[in-house]
Amino acid sequence: MIRLLLIAVAVALLAIAPFHFYSVTLMTIMCFVIFACSFNLLLGYSGLLCFGHAMFFGGAAYVTGYILKSTPISIELAILAGGVFSGLLGLLIGLLTIRRQGIQFAMITLAFSQFLYFIFLQSSFTGGEDGMQAIPRNALFGLFDVSQNLTYYYVVLAFTLVSVFVYYRVVHSPYGEILKAVRDNQPRVESLGFDPERIKLLAFVISAAMAGVAGGMKATVYQFATLTDASWPISAEVILMTLLGGLGTLLGPIFGAGIIIWLNDYLAGFGEWALISQGVILLIVIVFFRRGFVGELSALATYIANRRKPDPKAAASNPAGAQ
Repeated sequence: MIRLLLIAVAVALLAIAPFHFYSVTLMTIMCFVIFACSFNLLLGYSGLLCFGHAMFFGGAAYVTGYILKSTPISIELAILAGGVFSGLLGLLIGLLTIRRQGIQFAMITLAFSQFLYFIFLQSSFTGGEDGMQAIPRNALFGLFDVSQNLTYYYVVLAFTLVSVFVYYRVVHSPYGEILKAVRDNQPRVESLGFDPERIKLLAFVISAAMAGVAGGMKATVYQFATLTDASWPISAEVILMTLLGGLGTLLGPIFGAGIIIWLNDYLAGFGEWALISQGVILLIVIVFFRRGFVGELSALATYIANRRKPDPKAAASNPAGAQ
C-alpha cells in the first residue's frame, strides 16, 4: 500500500513538473532514464558489458526521424518502429556475439557500433555530419497535435512510465531470476537444463529495443538526429549513469540519468567542465560508492534494519521468567 502511494505521488509530481521546470530538459532526462534502464538490464542483471549501446539509441533516432519525415504515420508508431529496428539489430548482433564474454564481448560490440557510425556518416538519408533536421511531430494516434513541448511532455512521460514498468516486470519475472542466476553462476544454470546463451540473447534484444525507444523519443524531442546519438561518448555516458545509480538496482538508472543530464544542462555554458565533472563523478563512484548511490543507500538501510532486530542469542540467554 505504501509503495502504491509513493508511486502515485511520484506520478503526480511528474505531471506538474513541466510547469516549474524546463520541459525539454525533463524530456531529455526521461529519454535517458529509459536508455539507462536498458543498459542496466544488460550489465546489471545479465553481466554483459556493451561498449556500443549507442548504436541502438542512435540507429533508432534516425529510423524514427526518417519515418516521420517521409510518411504521415503517427508519432507513437514511428517511435515504436525505431524500437523494433533496434530490437532486430540487437538480435542480429547478439547472434554473432553472445557466445563471447567479458572484454571480448565489449570490444566486439564497440566494433559493430563504430561500423554503424561510419555507415550513418556516409549515408545520404541521415544527413551525414549535418544530421537529420526538421523532424516533424506527427499527430498522436493521427488525431492529437503534439507540436508544443508542453503537450508532448505527457507523451514522453507515458512512454517512460510504460518502459520503466516493462523493465520492472522483466527483472521481477521468473525469467529475470534465471537471468540473474546466469550472471552469477552460468555453469550451474546450464547444469539445470537451461540455455544461458538463449537467455542472454533475449535480454540483449529487450535491452536494444528499449534503447531504440529512448533514441526515437530523443529525436522527436529535439526534432533532429545527429551522429552524436550513435557515437562512443553516448555509450560511455550511459555506462556512467548506470554505475552512478547502482548496477543491478531498479532505481539506480533513474537516479543516475537524472543527475548526469541535469549536470550536463547546468554546466553547458562552461565548456569542458561538463566532461570534467563526469570524470570526477566516475572517480568518486569507483573509489567511494562501488555499488552506486542507490546501491549504497540500500545497503545502509539493510544494515540499520539488521541492527534494530533483537539478537536471537541474547533473547535466548535472557528468558522471560528472569524479568
